Amino acid sequence: MRFLLDQNQSPLLVELLAAHGHGVVHVRDRGLSRAPDSDILEVALAERRTVISADTDFGEILARSNAAGPSIVLFRRQGQRRAAEVAALLLANLAAITDELDGGAVVVFDADRVRVRRLPMDQR
Repeated sequence: MRFLLDQNQSPLLVELLAAHGHGVVHVRDRGLSRAPDSDILEVALAERRTVISADTDFGEILARSNAAGPSIVLFRRQGQRRAAEVAALLLANLAAITDELDGGAVVVFDADRVRVRRLPMDQR
């Protein structure tokens, strides 16, 4: 898969996920460290990347715009989880969520579960 890591994600995740064959870039490597979330979403969509973040604003932007992409992986309530632990959690669950991410989804990793919401989100 192709990922774009948000500023709140450790740059160490680039190496950890790339070691498993994934195409990964960090927003800082694209000059987007201080970019608005909407710009990050545009880059992810143009490059067909899934955004990895802890920022719920991405899901809110997608819901308000009724956009079908890009996909987002949110790590919520993860405490002080280290990059290796984040990578292990994502990699352990990736096979189960790949189809959803490929089709457009927001995948939320909470402390004790994984939730998937397909895009576009119905606002009814």
